[in-house]
Amino acid sequence: MSYVDDAPVILDGLTKMGEAGVADGYKGTCLFSGFGFSLHHFWFKPGYPLPLHSHDSDCLYYVIAGDIRMGTEDMGPGDGFFLPAETPYTYTIGDKGVEILEFRTAEDFNIQFKGKTEAYWEKMLEKLRSERPKWQKALPPSRDFRNA
Repeated sequence: MSYVDDAPVILDGLTKMGEAGVADGYKGTCLFSGFGFSLHHFWFKPGYPLPLHSHDSDCLYYVIAGDIRMGTEDMGPGDGFFLPAETPYTYTIGDKGVEILEFRTAEDFNIQFKGKTEAYWEKMLEKLRSERPKWQKALPPSRDFRNA
């Protein structure tokens, strides 16, 4: 995945998020890449602040475990959604975190962040700082299914 942002406010916001420990809040794994497709597994820990962004490929998302809220829609295990390329989106990660599969129509794709103001990135940082203490003890929500 490549980053295509060059706006100073976005680069500054992403830098501050990195310095504040945003990488502690998720784990991403490429499960397959070939024949013009890719499949990724992401585990976002509880309350992870997912900035508004888009990608340059179509994507089908499938919730394995945990839950998210996207707009007014609550989604849990077995739910999914489709986003065409270049569609800006974000979702709120639930109290147990979420594990999600991303089926993409590309082997390589980009990410482009949409937060264009300092106030937007400060809000993301506030969320990060308030949620990060929970992440050290967080376990993947699918653990509940594997140990049942």
